[in-house]
Amino acid sequence: MSKHCTKNTLSINGSKLSIVIVVSMFNKDIVSGLLKTTVSELKKHKVRNIQILRVPGALEIPLTVQMAIKKYKPNAVIALGAVIKGETSHYEHVSRESIHGIMNVSLQTNTPIIQGILTTLTLQQARERIVLGTEYAQAALTMSSLTSSIT
Repeated sequence: MSKHCTKNTLSINGSKLSIVIVVSMFNKDIVSGLLKTTVSELKKHKVRNIQILRVPGALEIPLTVQMAIKKYKPNAVIALGAVIKGETSHYEHVSRESIHGIMNVSLQTNTPIIQGILTTLTLQQARERIVLGTEYAQAALTMSSLTSSIT
């Protein structure tokens, strides 16, 4: 059993929410699992309006998120990807810049963007973290509820 198990204690009804998921297709097997667990959790909370946008890699996520927010005006965005360390420093640059870009877009647009880009040292660590899609979905639901109550 993975040490990254999540408990479903969230009681938010997402039937009126719009969620965009931007998915990097690099490390496709890992990211497909993340997407599956994320969508499953959103559907458990009755979210029906889910837009999924696929991009080549993690560095393409921030721009796509920004464009999706402008076009779809979602309650929240979930950014999914997997950056796994290789033999060069490329991993560090991709991780840092994609996460930094996502944060900038969130602050510029006042839209919750859930950072679901795994940054792991090994493929096995990434596999163990596929279940985190549940937490990413719950964070999107929580932030959607919170931001709508304070705007």
